[in-house]
Amino acid sequence: MNAKSPISRNQLKLIRALGQKKQRKQQGLFLVEGEKNVLELLNSTLEITQLFATIEFLSEHEAKLHGYDCFEASLDDLSKASSLVSNNAAVAMVKMPSIEAPTAEGFMIALDGVSDPGNLGTIIRLADWYGIKHIVASMDCADPYNPKTIRATMGSFARVNVSLVDLPAYLQQADIPVYGAFLEGENIHRCEFKQQGILLMGSESHGVRPQAEAYVTDKITIPAFGGAESLNVAMATGIILDNYRRQYS
Repeated sequence: MNAKSPISRNQLKLIRALGQKKQRKQQGLFLVEGEKNVLELLNSTLEITQLFATIEFLSEHEAKLHGYDCFEASLDDLSKASSLVSNNAAVAMVKMPSIEAPTAEGFMIALDGVSDPGNLGTIIRLADWYGIKHIVASMDCADPYNPKTIRATMGSFARVNVSLVDLPAYLQQADIPVYGAFLEGENIHRCEFKQQGILLMGSESHGVRPQAEAYVTDKITIPAFGGAESLNVAMATGIILDNYRRQYS
């Protein structure tokens, strides 16, 4: 560990700048914030360029931080510079990995117009829980490197790859079933999922759009037993994945 003190104004400025998508793309960097997520990051293959943390964090995890470029910062400085307003003991700048869209194999998740970073982060976390390694998302989905997305994954960002793609074109070339979530679909409790397939989820407000719907091979639905109008897209994704895993656990 190479700890330096104090964190510089330019470094604080860059941390703040990386909260913006334009700056993340320009710099090729994204932020991982908070003690839990940074510790998960240390166990991953992602490349940390700089790590900023309180003296308490640096001291407690000194052995794990050997070889990293570390800078000491106060809790107040880190909280002001990043998107976490409290309990932000560590922030890491990480190089964006080069991720190619996966070949359509195994079981995957596809997202059409899911624009809320919190929902995307939760879906990444669900994918990790159910052993799904790849998510493909339409170009207008939330940025997988948005700090809110990363925070909502609770560390799962390090184990699940998200690719932004031309979704209709991707689904068109997929040679496996595409299970699309629709209100009028087949009851998931009776659906016989194939082991290889793509679960296509749309946004809560618009659902799966016609351009992607054209490539759905199986429409499925979660049966309702009460009066709720709809389910949050992340919650619905979790329910469907659980039904899939019951068949292939």
